[in-house]
Amino acid sequence: MGLLALAMPLASAQNTHIDEIWMDTRASFHQEVREGKYNTHFQGEYLNLHMTGQLSRTLSFRVRQRLNKKIDEKNPFNATDFLWLKWQATPKFSFTFGKQAILIGGYEIDSPPIDVYYYGAFSNGFYQYYAFGANACFTPAEGQDIVLQFCPSPVSPGTQDAYCYNLYWNGHFTSWWKTIWSYNLVEDELHRKLNWVCLGNKFLLGPLVVDIDYINRFHANQPQKLFSDWSLIGKAILSLGKWNLCTKVGYERNATANVDADGVSYNLILPAGNDYFYGGAGLEFFPLGNDRLRLHLAYFRDNHDDLHNLDIGITWRFTIYKR
Repeated sequence: MGLLALAMPLASAQNTHIDEIWMDTRASFHQEVREGKYNTHFQGEYLNLHMTGQLSRTLSFRVRQRLNKKIDEKNPFNATDFLWLKWQATPKFSFTFGKQAILIGGYEIDSPPIDVYYYGAFSNGFYQYYAFGANACFTPAEGQDIVLQFCPSPVSPGTQDAYCYNLYWNGHFTSWWKTIWSYNLVEDELHRKLNWVCLGNKFLLGPLVVDIDYINRFHANQPQKLFSDWSLIGKAILSLGKWNLCTKVGYERNATANVDADGVSYNLILPAGNDYFYGGAGLEFFPLGNDRLRLHLAYFRDNHDDLHNLDIGITWRFTIYKR
């Protein structure tokens, strides 16, 4: 409550207001078998502080701070996911400045990390998911956002002068087919520019929700541009009362020929000559009938690390203040 006591006078003095302050956390009992060796331990995974509010009628802000993440001396905002200010210039145009999500299409990358039990090799290999940058958003109709973003590259160390230029569409075709699509021109740590075409699709089929993400990556000099370096990810959640039955499977491939003149892979996250398959299933239970408390059992494995993993855990959220 000390944070709230400090925040409220400041908000009043500057003619601002805080809409909500809340926290969420996740912990699990982690068990794995890697290359035939068994390991087990309890682990705390997330402890996040969130804040949203307004500076004026047209200026809003959001903060998300990871309280259990190490702060790097070279990157003092390493534990900060969101620290942005949004200007709603007109009903259809808005501009966002500050630290925010790097806009890459697909529902695996877009999902809050606290709600993801395991990632594929491509998503898991980023240096950063969040970065300081600038967005311009056009909303032609309700539920349809077209965004231009300029920010540091997700596949280059955050302190390096390598950037990402993103065109992003978050929208829908029908009430049951939602989309997160993007084209990303991405510099890697060697300052080579890669093209990503990311097509995330969510199908709302009554109690069943299905996500299908396809990501195609290529450099201009690659001999084959399509289906040469790519990811395909499918996820399904069936909701039955307070229970969710979940599964996710992914296949990622990068052909051996996708190297530059020096023999260096254009894709440094999933290098040329690699095939990666991962998948698993889970069970979620919501005792309170909402997302304030969630128990989960999740199993997954992959073919890269000869890994079998089982997590039994709990996620809980609580509101500190709500206007």
